[in-house]
This record gives sequence, C-alpha cells and structure tokens, in this order.
Amino acid sequence: SVPTSSGKTDCPHYAKAELLADRLQQTLPNFSIHKISIVPHEWKGWLEATCKRNGWKHEQSPLVWRELVAQGGKGMLIGGFSDFLEHCQGYYSITSDMPTEMMLSVAAENLQTKMKLVAEEQHRLSLIKPVHVWITSALSPTCHFLIPNLLSAEVFPHISAISLHLLDLEASEEELQGVKMEAEDLALHLLYQVTVHTDLEQAFQGADVILLLDERWSDDGETEDEEEEKKKKQVKWISERYRTYGQLIDTRANREAKVMVSGDWFVNLRCSLLLDNARSIDSYRFVSMATQLENEARAIVAKKLKVKTSDVTNVIVWGNISGSFYADLQKAKVFNYDGAIKGPAFFSQPVGKILHERKWLETDFQDLVCRQRAAVASKSRRAAGMSVANGILTVLKAWNGICGPREVFSMGVLCPGFHDLPEGIVLSVPVSFADGKWSARFDVTVGGELKERLKTSARELEQVRRVLAMR
Repeated sequence: SVPTSSGKTDCPHYAKAELLADRLQQTLPNFSIHKISIVPHEWKGWLEATCKRNGWKHEQSPLVWRELVAQGGKGMLIGGFSDFLEHCQGYYSITSDMPTEMMLSVAAENLQTKMKLVAEEQHRLSLIKPVHVWITSALSPTCHFLIPNLLSAEVFPHISAISLHLLDLEASEEELQGVKMEAEDLALHLLYQVTVHTDLEQAFQGADVILLLDERWSDDGETEDEEEEKKKKQVKWISERYRTYGQLIDTRANREAKVMVSGDWFVNLRCSLLLDNARSIDSYRFVSMATQLENEARAIVAKKLKVKTSDVTNVIVWGNISGSFYADLQKAKVFNYDGAIKGPAFFSQPVGKILHERKWLETDFQDLVCRQRAAVASKSRRAAGMSVANGILTVLKAWNGICGPREVFSMGVLCPGFHDLPEGIVLSVPVSFADGKWSARFDVTVGGELKERLKTSARELEQVRRVLAMR
C-alpha cells in the first residue's frame, strides 16, 4: 500500500506530517509517500468531496490514508497528524521531534511554494485557448455514456484542450459535482477543466459545441388521454425552454458554434425553435439527430441480409424524426454480403440490387423501423442513452472532418428550397460532410410517393408551430 498525505499548505501539522513521511522514506527502502497540497480556500470543499467519495469522516488538516493498490481495494483512512504519528510509532518505531518554530516555518514555506506553483499554472492555462463544449441535461444517461468518449482526439482532431460545461436545470450542485469528478477522474488528456451549472446565468457563454440532450421520458401504463395531456405539457415545456436556449445561444455562443439537438421527443421542433431565436448564427450551424433511426433501420436490413449492422451504410431517414419519417435505401450499401458476387473487405454492393422485395421495402420495412424505435424507447433509459450517445459521436466526428465525402448522414436541418420542401421547416434530409461543413445531397431521387411523405411530415411540424404561435 502507498500512504497518501494531504493538507492545507499553511497548516503546521501538515508540515510536521510531511517531515515525518520524508524521514520514513529515507529510513525504509520500500516506503513511499504521495503528498497532496491544497491551497487554504479550496481545502474545505476538497476534504468534503474526498471523504464523501470514500465514506470517511474527518474534519481537520491533514488527512492521511493508505491506498490499497495491490489489493485493488479503496483507501484505508489513517486520520490526522496524531493518528499518523501513532501509526508510524506502532509500525516503524519512528516518531517526530519537529520543534514548533520549525513547524511554522515549513508551513509558511509550503504556502509560498504552492502559491507560486498556482500562479505559474494559471499563467500557463491563460495561454491555452480551449474549445468550450456545453452539454445540457448533464445527469441524463446519454451524458453518462457520452463523456468518456467525447473528449478525445478521435472526435476533436487538431484540438489541444477542451473546457467541458455541464448544465442541468433540474439537478442540484451536489449531483453535478459527482458527474464533474467522474469526468476529471478519467484523466482525459484533452480535458482542460470541467464546470457545472444549475441555472442559465452563464449558459452557453463562449460555446463552440452545444449538445442539447433535454428529454422527458415516458411513463409506462399511461392511457391515451393521459398521453395526449402529457404531450401538450411537453410541447409547452419545450417551447419555453428552447426559445430561451435560442436567445442565449444568439447572444453568448461563438458565431461558428456547432449546435446539435438529440433525443426522441420533438427533435425537429426543438431545432426549429432554436433557429427562430438565434438569428445571428448561420442556420447551417444547427442540426437535429436522426442517427438513432438510421441505426435502427440499418439493424433491420442487416438482419435481413444476414450481415453485421456495421456492414450496412448510407441509409437515409427523411422527414420528421419524432413523427412521420421514411427510411430510404436508395444510397444504402452492404459489405461482406454472402451472395453470388464477392470481393475483399472494402468491396460493397448497393442494397437495392440485392433486395428486390418492393412490398417489403415499402410496408414491412417501414413498420419494422417504427416498431424498433418504439422498442428502443421502451427499454431502460440506459440502453436508449447509449444509442443516442453513439449517434452524437458519429456525427461530431464527421462534422470535425473525420469521414469520407461520400458518406451519407441523415440530419434534421432547415431546408430552404431543398427538394421543393416548405420554407422555414426543419426536416431530416441526406447530407454529407466535407471541410468541417455539411451540405445537402441532391444526387438522390425524390419521387412522387416520397414527396407526399415529406409533405405529411411538414404538415405535422407546421401544425405544432401554429399551436405554439397561439400560446
């Protein structure tokens, strides 16, 4: 085990514990000590958080414990200086005879040295220009899965540091501190700092990436009337919150910020409300996520063709992500298909040339995607959160330049003139990413039946917008 000593830098007893630990290291060949110096104004918060995490009770400086590294267990509390002294006398027959005058001198020197190091670190950090990433609904299952994979060079290439902002208006400061500590414990090399917010006072200040995860989960066993009433309340809640979000993004976020709306409820509407209230930021900076539907459609096609889900690509989802949508396979490709024509791993075939069952594609397939979405939504929040997080990471990588120009993604975007769609409506359409920007794909066929489906999706969204306008 490795003893750890922590304390306030100006604490005489911490200075005495340090000297005793140094003496043990010099005397005992296999003894090592880890020291943590905490500046006075941060000591109370640090002590409370550490004790809570480990289930300890301790109130004074210093704090001494043993890390049971070899056994893989949690730390074992020793206590304060008196406890540490008694421990050393009992185990090693070594005591401390440090005079009071020297103890005070070392404490003053500790404080001076620590403050100098803090000043140097603050100067170094002032030279770094981190990318500011904001995540709303930070206590959601999606955020839990997102953070460990988000702050990496794989998602943010050519970025030296990321400042993570966790916002949750329904959470307490204490709950968010737990998420903050988990993020910091990951020791991600791009992580610059983590800050938590339970109100909108600083929301989206200097934001470069905004991930909006706000979601209201359905309760099982609701009647049809209860479901309708809940939907009305949800539309009102979304309207109020996202209008406010849009206004704050408009005045506080970076002009080049990437704004992503995800989830299952009213995804297109939420993105539309942001656009209505953030006029100073280009509409091309706002997208709503259809990747979850894409993945569900890919899984169904993969099962039909007896391949892995990852072997099916470029499925398109058109329309209202949270309502009437259409899963389209006209650009879809399949790899590793065991058919008449075979090739190396990079060889692909159009799904349309393999699946000739038009009735299945137009009816059964669409119904299966709808049922699959309902099945995922009815699963635990954990399962749904993992699916949403994976979709966000996929799109962020593409938006940040990590994808091929031929890859197709379904994104809910403002569609001015796209495929004869109505003005001012956010609908899911096929896009590609290149040079950190997305552009709509026009090398697709939009036939009469698909146009009718898109008109249905547009009418749904226009109806909800009219209801909101009357409030």
